[in-house]
Amino acid sequence: MTQESPVETFKRATTATLRAMADRKDLVVGFSAEPAGIAGTRVRVPLPPRDLNPKDVANVRGSADAAALRLRHHDAGIHAHRMPVSEQARLSYDALEQARVEAIGATQMAGVAGNLAAALDEKYRKAGFERFNDPEQVPLPDVLRLLAREAMTGAPPPDSARAAIDMWRQKVADKLGTGLDTLSGVMENQDAYAKAVRRLLTDMDMEVGAEPDSDQDEQDNAPENPDAGGDNDKEMDSQGGQQQSGDDQSQDMQDQQQQQRRSEEATAGEEGEQAEGEMSEGEGSEEPGTPGTQPRPERGRNEPDPGAYKAFTTAFDEVVDAADLCDPDELTRLRLMLDQQLQNLQGVISKLANRLQRRLLAKQTRSWEFDLEEGMLDAARLARVVINPTVPLSFKRENETDFRDTVVTLLIDNSGSMRGRPISIAAMSADILSRTLERCGVKVEILGFTTRAWKGGQSRERWIAGGKPPLPGRLNDLRHIIYKGADAPWRRVRRNLGLMLREGILKENIDGEALMWAHQRLLSRPEQRRILMVISDGAPVDDSTLSVNSGSYLEKHLRQVIEWIETKSPVELVAIGIGHDVTRYYRRAVTIIDAEQLGGTMMEKLAELFDEDDRRGWGGASRRAGGR
Repeated sequence: MTQESPVETFKRATTATLRAMADRKDLVVGFSAEPAGIAGTRVRVPLPPRDLNPKDVANVRGSADAAALRLRHHDAGIHAHRMPVSEQARLSYDALEQARVEAIGATQMAGVAGNLAAALDEKYRKAGFERFNDPEQVPLPDVLRLLAREAMTGAPPPDSARAAIDMWRQKVADKLGTGLDTLSGVMENQDAYAKAVRRLLTDMDMEVGAEPDSDQDEQDNAPENPDAGGDNDKEMDSQGGQQQSGDDQSQDMQDQQQQQRRSEEATAGEEGEQAEGEMSEGEGSEEPGTPGTQPRPERGRNEPDPGAYKAFTTAFDEVVDAADLCDPDELTRLRLMLDQQLQNLQGVISKLANRLQRRLLAKQTRSWEFDLEEGMLDAARLARVVINPTVPLSFKRENETDFRDTVVTLLIDNSGSMRGRPISIAAMSADILSRTLERCGVKVEILGFTTRAWKGGQSRERWIAGGKPPLPGRLNDLRHIIYKGADAPWRRVRRNLGLMLREGILKENIDGEALMWAHQRLLSRPEQRRILMVISDGAPVDDSTLSVNSGSYLEKHLRQVIEWIETKSPVELVAIGIGHDVTRYYRRAVTIIDAEQLGGTMMEKLAELFDEDDRRGWGGASRRAGGR
């Protein structure tokens, strides 16, 4: 009988401990090089090293303990019921909930406290917190998580993040005072803790107009169906902590937006007239967010509001190459992380990629017509003439292929809500798709969109310095990232895709202007056929902009841009929503529930676009609509 290896013994012990701590015998525990996380009854923890060195062993145990505590002490229904609306508030709310469940375990078991500390230290070391020298580089949700952990357990931030957290410590203290200290008294009661967290988020200016202390709290913050998503919680985080599933998040946001739109309906007309007056001077300019001088589309299914969108300032916006946002060594390390994750996904997506490649190459295969009376002499049939001179010469002619010169742009949402598994899958899928299409002679451009800062950055500071004029429009600094240009070979820019795994990159998302930017880049291309594929997991959200404009300000602009591209542009537009219903925005769209489906869906939809028969159905909708 073969003796069990030490690594297998360690895995078996860790699995048993995780199930015991979570009080769940049905858990399926997997060990992987991918980030730790939870999906239903499946738990993924880091792969233990072969030498079982103490540092890495503590990291594995810490990730397993974090997952177990989340399963044991977290109620998804309560979490969804108290979930705030704005994106940064939701991320902070999730991070503070993970701090709560870990604090419960750390205060009850000293060994667990040590394991959790080791896992956190490893997480922030990999995220590069030691190199941060500007508070804007440090994600605020992580700041609040570690400061709350310190308040509830007395444990200081891990060494890898201590300097980064200290840059924020005084600023948070000025806004919250002793608010974090009150969390320890309610951490055993998730609902009371969630209420306290909502108060803290309001004090941090993340929830403009929120009144979490009022009697209306539950009605204001709960979705119409409070139980929705309670059993579908598939939350993930790099320590095994979960985030609310995409469906639940998007449904909460949709419900909140619907309530807000109803309350604003009476004044929407006046706001639109005032905003249109302010935009009149900018019509026809090349300012981001303005669809050029093209004729305005008629009000259609997306009900655009032409002229209602503007940017307060574009002075701080940037279009930057991915390699310029990260030093070469860090970029190499992030690419290695992406390659490790690709090993597990390669088989599934590669099969679909090969199928797409065969289909595209088949369309480009040369074919001939034979036995013609004119054309190119068919040398293969000259033997017949030699044998029988009465037989006429045979000619042939090459058939033209229907395959047109094509360029595909992948526009990937780089917002904070994509953090974790969704952005990893997006990066891997883009990598494989780029290689596949390149082999078929189809050029691929990979772009990302986010903002330079949370809560407005320098644009907001200029607005404040200018006396806070009303209806300022977009109030944040855009960051549009070029991961791969259409003419750049994949092998030269392959490292750039690893940048998506750097947490500090992912912030807010302003989809409308990003869509116009990617669209304008495509229009400048010489290819006959241009395809723009958008990958996103939520509606456009920027706290700074929405706090001083109408609640649907960014969404209205996104609808206007989509309507214009779909009806007036030669670019073929398609969208994939991850846990978010994008079919209400785009005519060509598909929504997936799990990020794991992304790679296959991308291949499938591109294959349909390239297949003329399929385009009569799903792919042909845009052309019919454009000609109405």
